[in-house]
Amino acid sequence: MKQKRAIRATLVSVIMPVRNEEPFIRSSLDAVLAQDYPRGRIEVIVADGMSTDRTRAIVRSLQATHRQLFLIDNPGQIVPTGLNAAIAKAKGDVIIRIDGHCKVAPDYVRRCVEHLERDRVDAVGGPIETVGETPTARVIAAATSSMFGVGGSAFRTTSDITGFSDTVPFPAYTRAIIQRAGPYDEELVRNQDDEYNYRLRKLGAKVLLASDVRSVYFSRSSLKLLWRQYFQYGYWKVRVMQKHPKQMSFRHFVPAAFVAILGAALLAAPFVMIGDYIFVAVAGSYIAATALATFLAGKGVPPGLLPLLPGAFATIHLAYGVGFIAGLVKFRNRWGKS
Repeated sequence: MKQKRAIRATLVSVIMPVRNEEPFIRSSLDAVLAQDYPRGRIEVIVADGMSTDRTRAIVRSLQATHRQLFLIDNPGQIVPTGLNAAIAKAKGDVIIRIDGHCKVAPDYVRRCVEHLERDRVDAVGGPIETVGETPTARVIAAATSSMFGVGGSAFRTTSDITGFSDTVPFPAYTRAIIQRAGPYDEELVRNQDDEYNYRLRKLGAKVLLASDVRSVYFSRSSLKLLWRQYFQYGYWKVRVMQKHPKQMSFRHFVPAAFVAILGAALLAAPFVMIGDYIFVAVAGSYIAATALATFLAGKGVPPGLLPLLPGAFATIHLAYGVGFIAGLVKFRNRWGKS
């Protein structure tokens, strides 16, 4: 009697666009290289954006003991060019994008493949646990895990829900859907995932947020870095809006409207009394909402750090709003242009 031939595990390519990730790249790669997935059926491609720290040296040191780890150059130095370069080299039927600023669970790859094959979806990711390694970073982690802080980003604010989603972090894609969608938009320094997943949904793709696909994301370590991050999110969201207006939702406009109303009220205050009233009403309402959000989101924050939490919320909202307005000015002549 003939024995049944064993079914080989799906070949998986993990792609990692990185630049200057010296503090995190070893732990991130260690987690990827320690997956409980058959070692011979997984390759890891790091697309380095010409790092100026020890990122490349750390990757090379790990290559000595991990033949499935590859390092390629990303001369464009931004995420979408790195993703496209890595996808061009990838051999897998499943392609998983992982950042150098996170740490995935030991069963991440296996569970992603299981969902893609069992649930017949085109993309899958899971909720992230945002953590901080310094006192300020822990406060920032609490702010970016709060619905008040980041709006309706389910993968940031929930951990026990499985269902279809607009977007997911560190996604696993079938090669078939990547071939249909085409390359990442290399104009978008930020928000390239928003744009890409919208294109997928337009193709009819199913994007699954799975509660058992787990990862840890390391938050920014200072309010200055947080401001830069969310300013860029707001700034580049304008180009995504110009390319795909239907991708926008009400929450995307709220920070910019908040900043615009405060700014207009301040400018009008010396000339008309209503400017004072509007500013006090809007600022007062925001302060009250921030106080409530601080109470709700600050339960896991040491009491001595709680005064920093309102500042983290304000940094997120003001930076995104100012960035969005700056993007409207910068890209004012790009409407209708891809």
